[in-house]
Amino acid sequence: MSPEQEESSFGRRLRRLREAAGLTQEELAFRAGLTPNAVSGLERGKSRRPYPNTVRSLADALDLSEDERASLLAAVPKRDATASEIRSPVPGSTLPSPPTPLLGRERELAEISELLLGESEVRLLTLTGIGGVGKTRLAMAAARASLAEGHLPDGVAFVALAPLKDPALVVPTIARSLGLRDTEGQTTDVTLRLRAYLQKKQMLLVMDNFEHLLEATPDVVHLIEACPNVVVLATSRAPLRVRGEHEYPVPPLALPASTQSATKEEVLGTPSGRLFVERARAASPSFTLTSENVADVAAICWRLAGLPLALELAAAKVRLLDPAALLLRLDQALSTAWARDLPERHRTMRATLDWSYELLSEPERRLFRRLAVFAGGFTLEAAEAVGAIEDSEEPEEVLGLLGALVEQSLVGKQPPRAGAEVRYGMLEPVRQYALEKLEESGQAEAVRRLHAAFFLNLAEEAQPELRGPDQLEWAKRLDWENDNFRAAFSWALGSTGDARSAAQLGWTLQGYLWTHGYHREGRQWAEATLEHDLSDALRARTLHLAAMTAYIQGDYPVAGELWGEALHLSRRTKDVLVQAYSRAGTGVVEMTRSEHGAAVSSLEEAIALFEGCDDGYMAAVSRGWLGLALLAQGEGERARRTFEEALEWARPTKNPALIQTTFYNLAQSALARHDYAGADPMLKEAAGLSRQVGDRISLAQYLEALAVLASSQGEAERAALLLGAAEGLLQEVGAPGYNFYDTNPSVREHFAVEARTVLGDEAFEEAQERGREMDFEQAVEYALAHGKASPE
Repeated sequence: MSPEQEESSFGRRLRRLREAAGLTQEELAFRAGLTPNAVSGLERGKSRRPYPNTVRSLADALDLSEDERASLLAAVPKRDATASEIRSPVPGSTLPSPPTPLLGRERELAEISELLLGESEVRLLTLTGIGGVGKTRLAMAAARASLAEGHLPDGVAFVALAPLKDPALVVPTIARSLGLRDTEGQTTDVTLRLRAYLQKKQMLLVMDNFEHLLEATPDVVHLIEACPNVVVLATSRAPLRVRGEHEYPVPPLALPASTQSATKEEVLGTPSGRLFVERARAASPSFTLTSENVADVAAICWRLAGLPLALELAAAKVRLLDPAALLLRLDQALSTAWARDLPERHRTMRATLDWSYELLSEPERRLFRRLAVFAGGFTLEAAEAVGAIEDSEEPEEVLGLLGALVEQSLVGKQPPRAGAEVRYGMLEPVRQYALEKLEESGQAEAVRRLHAAFFLNLAEEAQPELRGPDQLEWAKRLDWENDNFRAAFSWALGSTGDARSAAQLGWTLQGYLWTHGYHREGRQWAEATLEHDLSDALRARTLHLAAMTAYIQGDYPVAGELWGEALHLSRRTKDVLVQAYSRAGTGVVEMTRSEHGAAVSSLEEAIALFEGCDDGYMAAVSRGWLGLALLAQGEGERARRTFEEALEWARPTKNPALIQTTFYNLAQSALARHDYAGADPMLKEAAGLSRQVGDRISLAQYLEALAVLASSQGEAERAALLLGAAEGLLQEVGAPGYNFYDTNPSVREHFAVEARTVLGDEAFEEAQERGREMDFEQAVEYALAHGKASPE
């Protein structure tokens, strides 16, 4: 048989095997790490004598049996023993051609190309990131872009490292990828031959999946040093950590702005949304993004944290499930196999994470599991609190282990925030995987108990600080830990939790819940806690929290009953502080019933009790309520003096929440005297402070008062806008406002009617609607503006 006939025989055999497997040339090329042209050339007999490693790659891609593998290998024509040792196929021919386009990576691709082709002279660039984030696809796209620019006359070679187990095989694998073969009896070291081949080459080596072969890094560095025109683009879940390395962390795809009010345009305008929709259409041509399913698609993108692999795995299930059903079964969707042409480690999200998990040392695995208890991120201090729970473990070791998890891309540093210490977090699919591992370890309850204890300690530390000059800094810190507080409550109220911790956490967070608008949530926590067995002391404190949040939500009769019960229990336990809160609460409830004389009596008693407990902060707050009660029953001068006493105590505290309310109370006093000019600066002072505090309900009250001023000055449109903005803020938090501030509702109603009369119904409603559309910051800005009919 002639050589041409032999080669033709190999080509025919390869084509028959490919067709029997149901693959196109492009699909086989992608699986084998070749180009479609290379497969076509082999089948047509155009490419002479494929190298053994090429045949092995084809056999693996076709999933051949041992007999079929041997038959295919036997069809390769024998090589001439005198053939040259070094063969030089087109280097670019080893670059795989993915079957689907790269989506949503324009910025990353431009930045990587700039590093490879710019003037920075980067010789070793490592794309790092969690498995499934798209490092390989991005590297291949960047390599093609480099080829297209014409800066690599000797092309690109793609080196697949995932199948390797031994770091010693990295250099031989590079050599084989370049077409260098072992010659029988040849003793020349493969490293020397590789260096000799590459020394005069100007090319790019793409080394894919380096994370499990980091011990081979020095060999690659020596190769770069010996070959001045060779650039290495590596992908790895961890940086190589050698001199000269430039690391490029590959981020997840950008997410839709919202899961609640998402639009089709917004979802398709984000890389994660576009990828999901495109892959869903490929799986099910009838799939369409609609106004009915767009919120579910946005939620899927968020739940999967923008991870391309997770999005593709989920999108493939659209042929079976609509987005709403898929959202409920995401864990199952990510745990079932998808495309047969993907590497085994990428066929499910679990397989991808298993690959990363197996690369960790046992101490690293242990910390990885425990960090899953954190929701929304964590600090190093928090990690140390749960990272060392056994006598043999030291908190000091956590820093090094955490650093290793960050390097392996299983934990990420969160974007920096002004005034905040460094925070870390896990992508949600990674966290869910770690939670499963934590449950399997048998340590879940112990770790959750430590987690709850840490955040209870933080809340106790924050409680007095929230009443002082550093209120805003501490409020931000609590804001950042919101999800962790929720997780702590959830555990504490569970079947194996600790209701005592839930009660203590609710008590210490009451001030934060009040000023930051978490009224619904606070009430739910309090009511759920009351369903458990508690000591009388803790029950009294939890009753106060339930009453406080019920009051803010306008459920005044229930609030009155709960404060009455709390007062009864606190007297039994001699808890004077809860007695004081209960009497103050009773006073503000009495104000809702216009029982102002009774309210004055209750609040005066509360002030005395607070002062007896050395709680000057709540004594000042209660003085404000007392002044409002006095104002409502016509004792204007006594009310003014009471407000001034409250301000005299509040100013030295430099606490913005307390100072804003005292300014507002003084403005109320001025309004009652028809001193509109005197009320205006105090209301604006209060509104400015509300921006710092973030108290939406208080700002709504200030806006309503400013609306009265605007209407009284003939600014009807401004009055309507302010009333609309106040209404929008109250709708946002789901509360009617603080009833004790409404000392003279007829005045507000009079000026609202006057503004409507001036504008006419249609213009008034239109202006109100514009006000409702303002967000918190816009509402503050408009409140501080003067004499402007429309927000800028």
